[in-house]
Amino acid sequence: MEMDDSEPRPLPPELRSLFADGGRGRTLAGGLPEGAVVWPDPTYVQYRTYQRPAFWLSEAPASGALWSRLRAEHPRSGLWPVLLEESVQPWSAGQVAPEAAAEIDNYHVGAFMAEVWADWIDRAAEEQVTMLDPFGGYCPGPADPAPLRGDPDEVADWYAGTLAAQGMPVGLAAVDRGADALAVMGWQGALHHNEWNVPLSAVVRSWEDRFGARLVCMGFNTLELSVAGPPATAEHALHLAAEHWAFCPDAIIQGAGCLEDYADQIRDRHTWSFWWD
Repeated sequence: MEMDDSEPRPLPPELRSLFADGGRGRTLAGGLPEGAVVWPDPTYVQYRTYQRPAFWLSEAPASGALWSRLRAEHPRSGLWPVLLEESVQPWSAGQVAPEAAAEIDNYHVGAFMAEVWADWIDRAAEEQVTMLDPFGGYCPGPADPAPLRGDPDEVADWYAGTLAAQGMPVGLAAVDRGADALAVMGWQGALHHNEWNVPLSAVVRSWEDRFGARLVCMGFNTLELSVAGPPATAEHALHLAAEHWAFCPDAIIQGAGCLEDYADQIRDRHTWSFWWD
């Protein structure tokens, strides 16, 4: 049962086990509902050995208020909350492949985008390239930042409250910033698009900086981000649409159908939803 005590306390042993340094100096106020740490299934990650659990998972669905409290405590606890769809698999089954957050520093967003773009252009039929108009075979690189229209954390709290109504458990990842949870928790939702989740964490980090984005929810093959600074003009939205395509081609290929239509969908929108086939 969740504790009512609001006095900050040292993390319990199971949460300290998520940190490489043992969680020294980390605190959490208000306690947690029932839950347990999740270890990666060694057979799922090709028998790689991990020295600590990947994340903590609540047994019962989490409220938006709990998510917001945990988000607010992140600077002291070092634990970022993520609502988790489809809790039986892969989360509770440990079908995850964690990577160290330090690996994210090795990826440059522009280089990753250019590589994805060039690889797809090499394999695409001529008529398929038209969905990337007006850029076509030319990768425009990352879009410029957008002015914030609200506090990123408050926008994240609002979106978490909306999603929590669906009844999802919450996971806690030991990360310095929310974007790193993709790698540290070992999310595998984009496996058929990109073998590693680390470069995708680098992209979300960049969106945190440029658009006030926050990782709120993960599913088996989905991501939900809140956005405090969405693009306001058609031109800016189109440039960002190209970036979203490199991050998640299925959102356009099996969704809007072309960059221009997708750009209309994300212009002025404070939520970004991605799914991979």
